[in-house]
Amino acid sequence: MQQGDQEIRSNNPLTEQIIGACIAVHRALGPGLLESAYEHCLARELELSDLSFRRQVPLAIEYRGTEIDCGYRLDFVVRDEVVIELKSVERLDSVHLAQVLTYLKIGHFPIGLLINFNVPSLRLGGIRRLTLRP
Repeated sequence: MQQGDQEIRSNNPLTEQIIGACIAVHRALGPGLLESAYEHCLARELELSDLSFRRQVPLAIEYRGTEIDCGYRLDFVVRDEVVIELKSVERLDSVHLAQVLTYLKIGHFPIGLLINFNVPSLRLGGIRRLTLRP
């Protein structure tokens, strides 16, 4: 599989709606808070948007025919399609991208959003849309 990092603009209405919710949270709170604060507020924003989601979703690893719970948790899974990984860091590193791509691969999800709330503007470097391409 080849990995892809797509531009923020997309024709995917679901990811656009999720990104809109993230932007609403960021506009209200700004940068500099703990990741957990953004997580709680994003959950509320997704509820208000009538999006079905799960939070802190366990992700087991299958290894040699055995499912192993290693304690991995996905911040959000929206409509069983989109994984959202939240960060509040100075800058996103390649390890953050690799983390989301691994979650997509292991969980068989088509798309992931990596959101860094610790930026002046989400649209200018705080959002990464990731997919796995066959």
